[in-house]
Amino acid sequence: MNARIAPTTPINLHPDVIIRSARTVIATEAAAALALEPRIGPAFVEACRLILGCRGRVVVSGMGKSGHIGRKIAATLASTGTPAFFVHPGEASHGDLGMILPQDVVLAISYSGETDELLFILPVIKRQGIPLIAITGRPTSSLATQADVHLDGSISSEACPLGLAPTTSTTVALVLGDALAIALLEARGFTSDDFARSHPAGALGRRLLLHISDVMHSGDEVPRVAPDASLTAALVEMTRKHLGMTAVVDAEQRLLGVFTDGDLRRALDDDGVDLRGATVAELMTRGPKTIGADKLAAEAAQLMEKYQIHALLVVDDEQRVVGALNIHDLLRARVV
Repeated sequence: MNARIAPTTPINLHPDVIIRSARTVIATEAAAALALEPRIGPAFVEACRLILGCRGRVVVSGMGKSGHIGRKIAATLASTGTPAFFVHPGEASHGDLGMILPQDVVLAISYSGETDELLFILPVIKRQGIPLIAITGRPTSSLATQADVHLDGSISSEACPLGLAPTTSTTVALVLGDALAIALLEARGFTSDDFARSHPAGALGRRLLLHISDVMHSGDEVPRVAPDASLTAALVEMTRKHLGMTAVVDAEQRLLGVFTDGDLRRALDDDGVDLRGATVAELMTRGPKTIGADKLAAEAAQLMEKYQIHALLVVDDEQRVVGALNIHDLLRARVV
C-alpha cells in the first residue's frame, strides 16, 4: 500500500493568507518591472543596433529558469520580425555550437552572470567575433563584463519569501526581452500583415490573410435566376445551392437583386401577392449588400454583423455576380 506522506510543515489555507501572498508577489514583480524603466538607455539602444545590423539570427541561451524565459524571448522575437531561436548552453558544448554562425548575435541570460555552462562557451563565441548581449542582475559578473552590451536586470528581492525560487528576476528578464522585441518591431516598421504571415494558422492570420475568393462559392455553386423566374423556380435554386438565397441577374449576369428566405416570408404574409403568378423580380430585394472577391473574409463578417444578414453576393467591378458566401462558410474558415 502507498502510505500518504505527511507534510513536513503545517498547511495554512486561510483565504486571507493566500490572497495576501499572491498580492505581495504581484506587487513585488510589478515594482521590479517599473524599476527597469530608468535603466533603458544607451545600452538598450546599442543592443537594438546590434540586432538590427545582424545578417543572421539572434541566438538566445540560458540555463534553468533563465532558459525557459529565453525560449519565450526567442519565440517573441521570431514572431515579430527578428529571426531567432534558442540554444541550450549545456548542449552547445556538445555539438550545438555549430548552430551559431559568425553572422549571428547571441543573447545570453543569467541572473548571477556566473552560469558555468554559459561561461564555458563564451571563448568560442568571442573567438568568432559574434556580438554578445547579456541580461544579468550583476553588472560586475563575468558574463556582464565579457558582453558587448549588458542589460541590467537586477532586482531588490525575489517574490519567493525564501529568496530562492527565481520569480522577480525571471519576470524582469522577460520584460526586457519583450521590450527588445517591440522596439525592434517598431524600428523595422513591422506591420499587422507581417505578423499575420508568421501566424497563418492563428485567428489573426486568418483575419488578415484570408480573402473572399478563398472562401466563396463560385461557378455553378452560385444560386442565380433570371428576373422572370417563378417563385417555384427561385425556391428550387435556393434549395439546390444551400445558401438560403439566390441572386437575380440579367442576361449578362449583372446583379438586379436578391431573393432570400426573408423575402419569401414577407411574400407569404402579404395577402395582396399572387404567389402562383408572381415573378421573382416582384418579390426580390433590390440593391442588396455585396462584396468584392479581393476583400478580406473578415470584412464579410463585419458586413453580415452590421446589417444582420447571413449571406453575401460577390460581384466584380461591373456588378456581375462571380460568387456567394454565407455565415457558415466564414465559420468553417474560422474567420468568426
